[in-house]
Amino acid sequence: MVGELVTAGVALASAGVVYLMAAARVVKQYERGVVLRLGRLASEVRGPGFTMIVPGVDRMRKVNMQIVTMPVPAQEGITRDNVTVRVDAVVYFKVVDAADAVVEVEDYRFAVSQVAQTSLRSIIGKSDLDDLLSNREKLNQGLAVMIDSPALGWGVQIDRVEIKDVSLPETMKRSMARQAEATRDRRARVINADAELQASKKLAEAAQAMSGQPAALQLRLLQTVVAVAAEKNSTLVLPFPVELLRFLERSGLQAQAQTAQAEAAARTQAQAGGQAQAEAQEQVPVEQQWQSPVASREAVEAVEAVEAVEGVEVTTSGDGGVLSPELETLPEAEDLPKDLP
Repeated sequence: MVGELVTAGVALASAGVVYLMAAARVVKQYERGVVLRLGRLASEVRGPGFTMIVPGVDRMRKVNMQIVTMPVPAQEGITRDNVTVRVDAVVYFKVVDAADAVVEVEDYRFAVSQVAQTSLRSIIGKSDLDDLLSNREKLNQGLAVMIDSPALGWGVQIDRVEIKDVSLPETMKRSMARQAEATRDRRARVINADAELQASKKLAEAAQAMSGQPAALQLRLLQTVVAVAAEKNSTLVLPFPVELLRFLERSGLQAQAQTAQAEAAARTQAQAGGQAQAEAQEQVPVEQQWQSPVASREAVEAVEAVEAVEGVEVTTSGDGGVLSPELETLPEAEDLPKDLP
């Protein structure tokens, strides 16, 4: 009798141990247990720690409540400005309602992955290339809202979405590189021009300050010579004042102007003299223009001969060929003695 009781007790204990092992469950700290009793959802979600279920009646599924990092495969699309790009992203999400994650969706991980891919394609088509490259924060927020809207019904909360990489065609990369280079070149030229403008203003102020003190300009010239000579080179620098060049230039221009004025005055006088001579010739009769010189020469020769012989002073008339009455009685030149000295 006692042996039978012992055997029954051992069998009962063994059955209790087996039942305990079949009913005992351990839920980890980052998990929650969802119990389905005879296919229906139990009202209580089991928390972390040790818990018991009815073997053969209850079925418990453990749901991870940690933040899940899910990479989104690269999606190829065309932007709003007709540029083909390839974009990949990463999604961070977690389960906030374990019961909905088990009951409302078959596989919440796969569902979130598909929604992320379609949302990424949609955001690519709605954005420009510049937005994808420079305005990623706004695109990340928009993408998170697009994924979070359907995921809330699955008991999943989207923590954040990040666009990892944007792949461009090689031709587009070269075009963007040329554009960036041109932009940098333009900025460099603008900065250089601004520097030249500021330097010119400072030089103008310095020149104005030095103009009042001529010795300052000479000292500046000597400083330049010292700076050149400090390099230990064989170049000989001979400073030549600019003022001297300007003085020589002004002197040359004045000399040219005076020469031109003198030539113009000479031409004017020559023209005036020729015009006066022409007017005088027009006033004298044609007979006198041709006969007076001959008569004058003959009269002069006769007068000289008479003066040589008799010492008489003979004067000619103003008409250039008529003798005075006193000389009309003198002998002719042919009758004079030929042995005169």
